[in-house]
Amino acid sequence: MEIFNAYIEANAERFIEELKQLCRQPSVAAQGIGLEEMAELVRTKLKKLGVEVRLMPVDDGPPVIYGQLGEGKRTLLFYNHYDVQPPDPLDLWESEPFSPQIREGKLYARGVADNKGDLLARLHAVEAYQATLGELPLTIRWFFEGEEEVGSPHLATFAAEHADLLAADGCMWEAGRKDESERPTIALGLKGIMYLELRAHGAASDLHSSLATIVPNPAWRLVWALSTFKDENDNILVDGLMDHVTEPTAAELEMLAAIPFEEEKVRARFGIPHFIRGLTGVQALKKHLYEPTCTICGFKAGYLEQGTKTVLPSTAMVKLDFRLVPNLEPDLVLELLRQHLRKRGFTDIEVVPMSKEHSAKTMFDTPIVKAAISAAKVVYGQNPVVYPLMAGSGPMYPLTQALGTPAFSAGVGYADSNVHAPNENIRLEDYFEGIRFVGELIRQFGTGN
Repeated sequence: MEIFNAYIEANAERFIEELKQLCRQPSVAAQGIGLEEMAELVRTKLKKLGVEVRLMPVDDGPPVIYGQLGEGKRTLLFYNHYDVQPPDPLDLWESEPFSPQIREGKLYARGVADNKGDLLARLHAVEAYQATLGELPLTIRWFFEGEEEVGSPHLATFAAEHADLLAADGCMWEAGRKDESERPTIALGLKGIMYLELRAHGAASDLHSSLATIVPNPAWRLVWALSTFKDENDNILVDGLMDHVTEPTAAELEMLAAIPFEEEKVRARFGIPHFIRGLTGVQALKKHLYEPTCTICGFKAGYLEQGTKTVLPSTAMVKLDFRLVPNLEPDLVLELLRQHLRKRGFTDIEVVPMSKEHSAKTMFDTPIVKAAISAAKVVYGQNPVVYPLMAGSGPMYPLTQALGTPAFSAGVGYADSNVHAPNENIRLEDYFEGIRFVGELIRQFGTGN
């Protein structure tokens, strides 16, 4: 692979400029900004590789980009997304979020870590492979969507309708990172999610707060309802929910024990003195990966601006997400929550589902996982840290597990990439290593070595 690596080095400046080009184009799914333009940019880059590529329309959504290239006894599917999170809050960015800047070997831009850096690293790896090693030793299929950051509402239907196009022997999922001690990581699955809003209504309009003696306050109504969901030790109290949570298997516990969890570094980076319940070591990691969550993501009611306004709000709304472990399905959680509220007399609170995704996981001993671990050893000079699950969520299930395709996730991020936050960034050194990793994965998985 020396000639492959030399090609990457010789084209490094161009590769960076092409990454900047993608990051300059806003593609914010939550706001419907720039998605068509971004899809066309990606389509053009695939075409230049000789990929048979097409933009496939999605009802009421941005197009799916699908492509295929190469021949071989195995097929590798690349999943990525070209949409990004909103850049807010803008005042915390040191440079404009859609004006990529390099500082101290890091490229700063919204979406550079999640997920445009990973998307383009895979294209650059294929370019370098073809230019130096010739024909690909396998078939590569690309699936890029523009709705991942809003829950991929159309992906499950699309995958079911186009299962023949997506069939593969293995899938490299969208992203990954190095950990706090600079070790590459690989994840074999992720949690599901149920995202929803609770809405409460009071008077026909906001009122003077003196009327709180006799007029119900919808904000308090939500607070009282929320207080029944969890206790002070972070135990989820929604009736019946935890009955569906299963303990990790003995093999999964062995994988947890093998993970070098740098908890002091993690706590220092987050600026917290301890984890919930004071957990440490394997027990903290077990809770992180194998327990569901119930998280208040945002609460809105009344007056929130500077200064005072004595007001009794007429409406209140809270956004919640439940991160779901295997066997805890989104629709089940939604129904359990509704039953829980009805049982306690909160029939007046409106439950509005927003998005959902199933959990997914891949077994450790599959050929694609073995190839990924071996490729990481070659490129990074050390064994990767293998996580049985990621604590985050994504549409992995309908695209891989539901179709019988094993999947793993790895990418070009690092511990301080600030994904979904201001000053999102990647290190350029990691980017080029990521290209080399994809090239080595193609070689090993394609040849069976």
